[in-house]
Amino acid sequence: MEKAIILAASAIGAGLAMIAGIGPGIGQGFAAGKGAEAVGKQPEAQGDILRTMLLGAAVAESTGIYALVVALILLFANPLLNLL
Repeated sequence: MEKAIILAASAIGAGLAMIAGIGPGIGQGFAAGKGAEAVGKQPEAQGDILRTMLLGAAVAESTGIYALVVALILLFANPLLNLL
């Protein structure tokens, strides 16, 4: 019974952790839009704008990757089951 409760709570926690994927998606979309706008205004600076945009997207994506790691740990390598 206790094991089932821990597994259910872990599944719910993994789902809640994946909500963190919304933020990076919005942030990357916003960055891509602003990058396209900047290239439209200054086409000669496309290389610098693209490099800066990709760096920002990589930093924003780290939050989503951390959430995915937490969800995978809760689902497949659950440390809470060892406490029983």
